[in-house]
Parts: sequence; structure tokens; C-alpha cells
Amino acid sequence: MLIAASYLWSDTFNAFIFGHGPASPTLADVVMLTALDIATADDGHLFGHKAEHKVETRNIGGWSGYIQKYQRTGAVGQREHVTFLNMWLDKFILCGRSVGPTSVYLSVAERLADGGRFPLGCYLLGCIYHLLHQVTEKLLLGEPIGNLGGSWWFINMWLNVHMHKRL
Repeated sequence: MLIAASYLWSDTFNAFIFGHGPASPTLADVVMLTALDIATADDGHLFGHKAEHKVETRNIGGWSGYIQKYQRTGAVGQREHVTFLNMWLDKFILCGRSVGPTSVYLSVAERLADGGRFPLGCYLLGCIYHLLHQVTEKLLLGEPIGNLGGSWWFINMWLNVHMHKRL
């Protein structure tokens, strides 16, 4: 369903062009389907600071090695919270291109662990639009889609909610 719908995506209109008209995921959809924050960050800087924590992501045995390295027993400390949020963002929400751990979202994970606000919903929607653009380019060039990363899960959920069969 995702690839079929991708053929209907228009980069010109940033929308799927269906027989009944254009349709596109919006911030309202992100809030309704995920409840992620779309408000502005506290200090206006999204990725402005360098991460305080360092996490090892290479040669640790993928996600299972990452979990084993950073899990602890007892009360959850700041470092464990940050490494968990980094995994959550990279593996489940924004779905990084590499199928293993990275530190790309580490500064965002630190902000969230500190209780700061971050417009994750806005960022998710931007990633979705970028993913659909990348897929459209690949389809137009006749290239295989491959692993582009990205939040396919959201596109799938959005299509299922909005494109259900009416009896």
C-alpha cells in the first residue's frame, strides 16, 4: 500500500493526488495520531547545543548490543534515560537510515530527558515530507526504493485512517 500510494504523491503540491482530490498529512494529524508536541522549543534552538553524553554506537552488536551496554538495574539515571530516548527516537519514531544505533538524535534526547520542550511532531512531519520526496525521486528515476529510513509507520497509519473503505 505504501509504494502504491507513493506513486500518487506530488512534490509540486506536497500532497497525495487522489481521485477525490489532494490529501496530505498535517500537524493536526500528527497530534491526533501520536500526541507528539508541536509547540516551539523553550529556547528556540532545536539542535543548537552539543550533546553532553557520549554513546558508543559502532561495533557494539546493533540494537541488542546497545541495550545491553546501556541498561542498568535499579533507579533510572539521567544517562540511561538519555540513551533510551535516543534509541526510541532513532529506532521507533524517526526511524534512522542505518538499521543500528546512532547518536544523531542525542541532543534531542537530552532535551527531552531534562524535561525541555521539543516540537517533535513538527520534526516528524518534516521527516515524512522529506521521505515522500525521496521516494518520489526514486520512482521517477526507476530506481529501487531501498532503505531510506523514515517514518513509514506514520504514513501507513495516516493512509489507513483516511483511506478506509466506505460501505
